[in-house]
Amino acid sequence: MEQQRQIAWQRARCRYGAVRLLGERILPHRLQFRGTTVGGFSGVDYDPHTGRYLLVSDDRSAVDPARFYTAEIELDAGGLHDVMLTGVTFFRRPDGKAYPSLDEWATEQFDFGPGERNVFGTVDPEEIRVDPRTGRMLWSHEGILAESSAGQRILVDPALRISTRDGRFLRDLPIPRNELYSGGLGPRQDHAIESVTFARNGDLVVSVLEDPLVTDGPEPTVGAGGVTRITVQSVEGAVLAQYAYELDPLPEGPAEGNSGVASILACEPATSTRFLLLERAFVAGFGNRIRVYVADISRATDVRALPSLVGASVQPARKTLLVDLADVGLEGIENIEGMTWGPDVCTGERTLVLVSDDNFAATQRTQVVALAMARTGGRIRPV
Repeated sequence: MEQQRQIAWQRARCRYGAVRLLGERILPHRLQFRGTTVGGFSGVDYDPHTGRYLLVSDDRSAVDPARFYTAEIELDAGGLHDVMLTGVTFFRRPDGKAYPSLDEWATEQFDFGPGERNVFGTVDPEEIRVDPRTGRMLWSHEGILAESSAGQRILVDPALRISTRDGRFLRDLPIPRNELYSGGLGPRQDHAIESVTFARNGDLVVSVLEDPLVTDGPEPTVGAGGVTRITVQSVEGAVLAQYAYELDPLPEGPAEGNSGVASILACEPATSTRFLLLERAFVAGFGNRIRVYVADISRATDVRALPSLVGASVQPARKTLLVDLADVGLEGIENIEGMTWGPDVCTGERTLVLVSDDNFAATQRTQVVALAMARTGGRIRPV
């Protein structure tokens, strides 16, 4: 069955015309909602079962327990009109408890065996997706490689986790060994699995490492980009392929910066080869640079068997710029990390909704941005 699925890959169109800004909304800093502090939005997805959006916070249970919010986002061809939070759900461990903070886990980890610690330990949620077949939640957890405030070493491997709609743990998908902190020379700290999406109508799960593995070369600099990996696996978990994806160099600025892939989104529900990838870069003194690319893996080399991409002769995913947020007319660009398709509007355009992670910092904002774009060859109907 897995071999048949690997062979029967489908292609779907992901070609768009001009991109325009519908609007933006800024949520109040440290907004209080149902006993929680709102912030840290690192992922967003539209839930067709409810018509609402899911917004996941990357709070490691430091401010409040790990959680996601539901929201109504009112938009149409004339603009983005409102963002209204409607609920909050805490992620739950197999024992029904909320996930602990780093310092709580530093003590509690010794109550669990080595095989249980990845399931019960502190989490760092990054992206959330609704399974189109079951309605369950799939979310990426970047893992923890850190020290507690008391200096205790904490290691919790990254995960692709499946939860019920009310946040209860169901299971984890297997992760390739080279993407685990415990696997040796794998991802750098806080640069592991960031992005995930469903593909081929829910039969596939496609994820991306935020930055290069240690063995795949250095992180991007002003002078050169880097190479990270896209991983394709069946929804049951079997890893089908890995592909190289080339990251942009950093923008020039007066200080050092960081960058990486913050989100991935299938172009169409049926596709298995074309995706939107959001590249986020930040340089102090320059600010944020947010670019969305169309990535095509249909002719890329499967690099699963390669322990290193340094010097390897491989064909990476082909990437084409869809939009640079610097070009759409925003007055300011925040730390955008999540994106999802919104509803089509009356002009025939598709909408793309993006959200920012304010890191709960007073110097950053929670920004919701909506874009509209026409499919190439399609005509935009007047409002």
